[in-house]
Amino acid sequence: MEKVNYCTSCGVHLSDKGFARFACPECDTELGRCIKCRQQSNNYVCPKCGFMGP
Repeated sequence: MEKVNYCTSCGVHLSDKGFARFACPECDTELGRCIKCRQQSNNYVCPKCGFMGP
């Protein structure tokens, strides 16, 4: 699996503490979330399968 370096929600580079990388629940593509999007529960969309989650 290729490592994601950008937030799937907002596109910011994942370099600060508090970010998360995880597998899409539908297709196992790696997704990333910055701390700001995680705290605000911003939606994300998997670029491979279109799964949307908070």
